[in-house]
Amino acid sequence: MDFTIDELISVCIARQVNDGDLLAQGINTPLVMAGFILAKCTHAPNVTFSSAIGQALGHDWAPLGVGRIEDLWLGKAQIHFSFVTGAADLLPSYATKEFFRPAQVDAAGNFNNVAFGKDYHPRMRLPGTGGIPDVTVWSNHIYLYVPRHSRVTFVEQVDFVSGLGHVPQRRQGAGARYLISDLGQFDWEHGVMRLVSYHPGVSIEHIQKKTGFPLDIAPDVHETPPPTPEEVRLLREEIDPLGVRRLEMLGGSARKDLLREILAKENAL
Repeated sequence: MDFTIDELISVCIARQVNDGDLLAQGINTPLVMAGFILAKCTHAPNVTFSSAIGQALGHDWAPLGVGRIEDLWLGKAQIHFSFVTGAADLLPSYATKEFFRPAQVDAAGNFNNVAFGKDYHPRMRLPGTGGIPDVTVWSNHIYLYVPRHSRVTFVEQVDFVSGLGHVPQRRQGAGARYLISDLGQFDWEHGVMRLVSYHPGVSIEHIQKKTGFPLDIAPDVHETPPPTPEEVRLLREEIDPLGVRRLEMLGGSARKDLLREILAKENAL
C-alpha cells in the first residue's frame, strides 16, 4: 500500500466533512484533527474549528503538535469561551459535527467512556465523558472512530452509557450516524451498526470476528476507496509532518518512543 492505516482513517474522516461545517475537536484526537484540516485544505475551505483545547473558535490551522499544540488554538483563535458555554450554547445552536473515540460501543451505538466494570463496580477508570452525555441525547451529528478494532471495544452491552445511541428514549434523529475503525466504515442506517465498507486487505469475515455482536451488512458493501497521492502528501508534509496522528494507533513502549521523538523535534522536552 502507498498509504498507512492512520492516513486512511484521517482521509475517511475528511470525507465526512462538508464545506461550511462547524467542526468540534476534542482533547488528544490527532487522527480527527488531521482529517478536519485535510478537509479544509481540499474540498471544504469554509469550515470553522471549535476546539476544547483553549476553548477556541477559528478558521485558521497549523501543523499538528504535542508540546506546542496550544500555540495553534490560543494564537490563531478568533474568539475564546468557557467549556460550559461551548457545550451548552455553541454546540446545540450550530449543529456541530464531532468525532468521539469510545472505549466501548454496542450495536445500537451506545458508547462508554466512564469505566470498565459491570454492576457499578468499575475495575478501570476511563478518561471521562466531558460533554458527551449532553450532546448525544439530541444531536444527529455524532460520529465515532476506533483506531484499534477489537471485541474489547465492540461489545454486546456497554458497561456504562455515557453516549446515547439509537434507543427509544432518544430524541428523534439523534444517535451515532457513522464510525470509522482500522478495519472498515460503518453506519446506523436502520438503528443497528452496519458495515458499509471494508479497508483494503481486510475481509468481512475478519471484521465480524473482531466484533462482539452480529453486524448488519450493507447491500452495496465495498472496499474503502484509498487516499489519493495528494491527500497522503498533505498529511505527511504539511498537516502532520511529525506523525502525531500515529500516537492513537500505538500502545505501550512504541507509543512512548514516538511521543518522546515528537517532543524532541518540537524542542519541548
